[in-house]
Amino acid sequence: MNEPVFILGGHQTDFAKAWARQGQDISDMVREATLGALAASALDASEIQSIHVGNAFAELQRQQAHLGSMVAQVVPELWGVPAMRHEGACASSSLGVLSAMAEIEAGRYDCVLVLGVEEFKNTDGNTASVNQNAAAWQGHEGISCTYMWPAVFGLLAQEYERRYGLDRRHLNRIAELNYANARRNPLAQTRQWRFDALSFTDDDEANPVIEPGTRRQDCGQITDGACAVVLASARFAQAHAARRGQTLDRLARIAGWGHHNAGLRLSDKIARSQGQPYVFPHVRQTLEDAWRRAGVPGVEAMSGIETHDCFTMTEYMAIDHLGLTPPGQSWQAVESGVIEPGGRCPVNMSGGLIGGGHPVGATGARMLFDAARQVTGQAGDCQIDGASRMQTLNIGGSCGTVVSFVVERGL
Repeated sequence: MNEPVFILGGHQTDFAKAWARQGQDISDMVREATLGALAASALDASEIQSIHVGNAFAELQRQQAHLGSMVAQVVPELWGVPAMRHEGACASSSLGVLSAMAEIEAGRYDCVLVLGVEEFKNTDGNTASVNQNAAAWQGHEGISCTYMWPAVFGLLAQEYERRYGLDRRHLNRIAELNYANARRNPLAQTRQWRFDALSFTDDDEANPVIEPGTRRQDCGQITDGACAVVLASARFAQAHAARRGQTLDRLARIAGWGHHNAGLRLSDKIARSQGQPYVFPHVRQTLEDAWRRAGVPGVEAMSGIETHDCFTMTEYMAIDHLGLTPPGQSWQAVESGVIEPGGRCPVNMSGGLIGGGHPVGATGARMLFDAARQVTGQAGDCQIDGASRMQTLNIGGSCGTVVSFVVERGL
């Protein structure tokens, strides 16, 4: 059995903040998230033994690389601590978490900081959109479009329509739910956004088509933001808790994980799964691996889910791959209310990427942090009553990189 990995605490920046407009940049996000995570964990910087930074697009957005060393630059108390940066598109900081877990499980370090960060609002939206195309196979996707990612997940919607049938009303409902959840999240990008009666319909003015298969409200919101978590071994966590007069049963623990990759190009993934139950078999395998490592039978053991919803179609795909419905029948979970607040397995109580915001490199860490807050009863107005076990599903590109964590409370 691997060494248990505990989550001592974390910090998320306000995803509604556009940092460049206040004369700040990615370095300021790194500083806030790092200091916030240390404070929330009641740790001194000297107790951090290793650092992992997840980021996807800083070279393109800010011409800034070498982000492992950025942490010590803006928090000098961490000078000398080994650090590295991870890039896996939208799953970048989940890769950082996996690497930190491996270090702890190997006995190399006992207390590790994982930070995800992204800056998008320092450029115009079209520039940021083009920069994100780097997560696809440049020049080889074979998709004629203006906006790559709305087009990619629009094609996924078309594939679901071809294989199983698809009613756009269910995609509109997913968007409506996630925006509504975000209104309860004080850090969500869209918490103050307002919509009208036509916003979640196929009205071409209120909800225009961005690319075939994808309308405006289907799209997750790229934004600025950072999220940091501190991970620790059982030995370190127990001693740390004892110093604070607490016990391990008050801390969140990563009970299971899954990680699989596929190729970059969407059409290859679609072609390889023809005739199979799931459109993305490696996504299903990632989830099953996380359940197996956590010692649970499946999604029925979860109190709730934080899943990737870069588009409503991404969440629609996640619903059936998670097993909330049979393959291709995700509409059943939308219609029955299973995924709603108060449902059997609420999905994206944070608002997800659509409502909460999607600072790409930070999203994996943010999902993990929200899962930890749920199982420790610290999710505020987003809290799922009695939440004891949560699962995340974080993907990069068109499911090129896929990571899932199962989070529980205590040992």
